[in-house]
Parts: sequence; structure tokens; C-alpha cells
Amino acid sequence: MESSSFLTVDDRLISVQQAVQHLQISGKLGQFIRDILRQDVIEQEIKARTEIELSPALTEQAIIDFRLKNELSDPQKFQDWLNNSGTDYDTFHATVAFGFKLEKLKSAIADPKLGEYFIERKIFLDRVVLSRIIVDNRELAEELHTQIEEGTSFEQLAREYSLADDKIVNGMMGPVSRGTMPDKLRAAVDVAGSGDILGPIQLEERYGLFRLEQLLPASLEDTQLKQALQNELFEKWLAEKIQKLTVKLQVK
Repeated sequence: MESSSFLTVDDRLISVQQAVQHLQISGKLGQFIRDILRQDVIEQEIKARTEIELSPALTEQAIIDFRLKNELSDPQKFQDWLNNSGTDYDTFHATVAFGFKLEKLKSAIADPKLGEYFIERKIFLDRVVLSRIIVDNRELAEELHTQIEEGTSFEQLAREYSLADDKIVNGMMGPVSRGTMPDKLRAAVDVAGSGDILGPIQLEERYGLFRLEQLLPASLEDTQLKQALQNELFEKWLAEKIQKLTVKLQVK
């Protein structure tokens, strides 16, 4: 096979040059190159960091667990799975090992900045559960507020008067990011307690009454949130690394 060959389709050879042309015409060459650069930067960084070491036993155990979970303990079944997946054992082993190394690299990159980044993003990560009644004039909003104070059900008034689509669920908005709330509403929420009625608050040409149902403060004790922030920091770092590269396409 020629050195410039890339794929064979049936009996027809597709060279590297033809593959690049196909990608250019389809508009996908840029993403293809970005994927290559991404992988190259990651692998070079892993090689450069001596602290990213991986016990071979960890990879072997992960493969055993995978085979058991997917009922591939029989060697022939596992081999058939590898063939159907278009890979071989060595490549599969390298992929599993790379996954562990990537997570170690993410931690090495992100963890020193994680606390500061969490504080910076916290206003958007904190969530608030609210119910609301939205009307088109202040007088009605004030009247409804008075009725609620006198014992009328917030849910009943929401169903009867609210102009928002969530009137059908008694005005329940569900969790809302503190960082995306209008300033006036966020300021009121910040000094309120669960069950408090807030408003009327003017929102453009409408007026809202809000009931604070629950505060859901973000915490790094939340494993999913911590991982999401690590991923964000890692992707920022990776984008900056790629942006600084000098890349030349060598295909003639």
C-alpha cells in the first residue's frame, strides 16, 4: 500500500490527499484538524507530566469489569465485540488507559483553580425554586398580594390571574439560576426566607408576585457539579493551548 494511502473502499484506494479534499468540500476539515490537535496536545501534556502515572493493574481491572458488565467474559465473544467495534485489544487497552490518564490530567489542570472558579461562578450555580403570578398592571398585583396576606391561596390566584404559561402548574417555575434572574428579583430573594411573598416587582411591562419555595445553594461537595467545573476549566486551558499552536497543513 502506498505511503499516501488512507482508506480502501471496496477495492478503491482513497489517498490522504483525496480524504483531505473530501473533508474540505464537506466543510468538516476544520473540525477534523481540531480533533487531531486536541488529542495531540493532551497526549503531549500527559507525557510531560511525571505526576500522571497509572498502575497497569487499574487498566486491567477496568477491562475485566467492562467485560463482566457487558457479558463478554468468553474470549471469543470479546474478540467478536472488538471486531464489530472496529478495534483490537491493544487499541482498546490503550483507550481505557488513556481515559484514566485524561481524568488525572483534568484534575492536575483544574484543581488548583477550582475553588476560585467556583466562587466566580457561584451566582450562576446557586438555584432558587420560585412560584409566580404575572399580571399586566401594578394595581392588580398589589390587590393579589393583599388577598394572599389575608389567606387566599397563592396557587388559586396563580391559576386564575397569572399571564405566564406556568399558571397551569400553580405558578411553579422550578429551579432558576440566581445569576439569570433580574436584578430586582435577585435582590429580593437574597434577603427573603422560604415561603416569603416578594413583590410586586416590575419586569419590563408586567408585574410579578413571587413566592420563595426553596434555596438550592451550590457546593463543591456535589460530585457532578465539581466534575462539570473541572471540565470547564480543562476545556478553557485546552483551547488556550491550541490557540497558541502554529499549524501548517502538509498535504500537497
